Order: sequence, then structure tokens, then C-alpha cells
Amino acid sequence: MRPLLAITMGDPAGVGPEIIAKALSDPEVYAICRPLVVGDGSAMRMGLEVARASLSVHAIRELKEAEYRHGAIDLLDLGNIDPARLVMGVPQAMAGKASVEYVLRATDMALAGEVDAIVTAPLNKEAMNMGGYSYPGHTELLAEKAGTKNYAMMLISGNLRVVHVTTHIPLALVPEKVTKERIVTTIEVAYDAARKLGIEAPRIAVAGLNPHSSDGGLFGDEEKTKIEPAIAEVKMRGLNVDGPVPPDTVFGKALGGLYDVVVAMYHDQGHIPVKLAGFRWDEAKGEWGDMGGVNITIGLPFIRTSVDHGTAYGRAGRRDGTANPQSLKEAIQVAVQMAKARKSLKQRRTH
Repeated sequence: MRPLLAITMGDPAGVGPEIIAKALSDPEVYAICRPLVVGDGSAMRMGLEVARASLSVHAIRELKEAEYRHGAIDLLDLGNIDPARLVMGVPQAMAGKASVEYVLRATDMALAGEVDAIVTAPLNKEAMNMGGYSYPGHTELLAEKAGTKNYAMMLISGNLRVVHVTTHIPLALVPEKVTKERIVTTIEVAYDAARKLGIEAPRIAVAGLNPHSSDGGLFGDEEKTKIEPAIAEVKMRGLNVDGPVPPDTVFGKALGGLYDVVVAMYHDQGHIPVKLAGFRWDEAKGEWGDMGGVNITIGLPFIRTSVDHGTAYGRAGRRDGTANPQSLKEAIQVAVQMAKARKSLKQRRTH
């Protein structure tokens, strides 16, 4: 049976409703999964209008009412948006609160085993905080809800997969937060995530923190005191890990197929190569052409994938309907891949 995916609407004032409408206009999405949108009916209908999608909204209150047929979007309607008060393209408390409520509802379903995975449209950190939820983003919210401490962010663009040791912290704090223990945990969850993506024997590269991986201690000692001991520990457990690999070459090697996953030390070290691989600006059109890439929260007891971009407030609600659904469609595809791999692993364990 096709995996059942809960697709959260994200910030209703952003491009979430529009890119969902565009993604679910593609019959191929229904060929690989059963999509269920968790959101607000009025916002979803506005998204359909902006996207110029000839679809209808099938609002439901319970999962058993869903039909999962192309042409009608099954929507678990939380009814938490007043369309008269919604201002597109700006952070606001109502939209921020609503966006978190979609995620919380989907998470409850995932924890209860009612859905096979969660796919999230973008939310806005400022709007979340205005709405009463003080989280840096989806990742920390989901981890707290699931009661998980050992988690990390994995970004995927094509065959480039990157997991971060640290994410949303000031750059000045990175050397302090990059500890041997945190590196070990990140390598372990990266290995587990690669297995859940169907990679039987993952090859993992660990990036250095300093230029040239400190060049024998000339540019810092974090490689010697933290990264190398962490790699030695996981290699003793049988994991195939290489490093520390100089950060200016490790991503090119991974793109070429030498590694399945790269463990990056901080946010931009990992984000820049992934977005360079997945994003392309079209100067002639004055807009993004390609907007590929998927964000996965790994270490959770359920599958969560997401787009690798923000709410794009500048495009939200524009009647030309220019928001790009590519990243959302890729996030759906990866969620399906992970759900099938998880099912296959469970079947092997029971035989």
C-alpha cells in the first residue's frame, strides 16, 4: 500500500498553501503516496487560487474520511485562520500559532502510527515566536514533542547528503559546541538515517572544522582534540568513517560518489554546498529556476522531511503564482523512500 503522508501547511501567510497546491496537482504524487494535508481550509483555497490549480478541497475531521484521489485535496481542517485578518507575506501571531498547530497535530498522528511520515511546508521563526512558540525552528519543536535528545538535521540535494553537528547558533559558539560526544552522536544518527534511506553500508565523511582540517595543528586543535577521537570511537564499532576531511574538498568528493553522507560542523558549512547543488538563479527571468533540496530531521521515532527553503514572503499570495514546488515534491519523494525502507527493515527483522 502507498505510504500515508501528513503534509503540514506551514505558515499560511507564506508560500506553503501555493506549493502544496502545485505539488498535489501532479498525479505522479498520488501514484507514490496517499497525501493528507494538515492545515486550514480557507488558506488552502487561497493557495489553490494563487496556484491556478483546478483542484477541490475535501475537508475532513477524521482520517477514515480521506479518499486520496487526484483532483481533490484531503485536508484535515483545523479551522484556525481568519481569512479577513490574514495578511500575506508578513509574520503575524495568528499565522505563526496556526503553523505550529499543524505540526503538533501531524506529530501526534505520527507518534500514534496513524501516518507513515510527516512532510512539512516552511514556517517562519519570527511568526512562531509571535504566536507563543519559542523555538528556533521545526527541528527543535519536533524533538521536544517526541522526547528525543539525540537528533540532527540532514540536508539532501541529489546524491549529496549532509548532517550537521551544530545548527542555529552564533558562529562564535561553534568551537565550544563541537564536542567529541556531539560528533559521535551525529555520526551515529547519520549512519542510522542513511540506512533508513536504503543505503546498506553507508560511507561517512567527517569534515574538519578549521581550514585544511587545521593542517597539522597550524590553524586550531579541534581536529586533534575532538574530531579525530570521535572518529576513532565510531570506527571501533565497525562504522565506515573517514576524516577529518578538509571542508573545501569533502563536499566535492561526496557529490562525486566517494561518500554517502558528510558530517558538517556548523550550519553554513553544510548548507552552502547543498544549496549550491540544488538552487539555481535564472538571471534572465529574475527568479530562482531550480529550487531543489530536502531537509530531514533524523533521530526521531518517526519520519519527517521538509522543503529546504523558507516561507518566501516576497512571493506569497502573488497572483502570478511563481512559488516553486520542486523542493516539496522532492521532500515527498524522500519521505516515500524512507517509509518503504523502514517497512523493508521491519520485514527483514521479523523473518
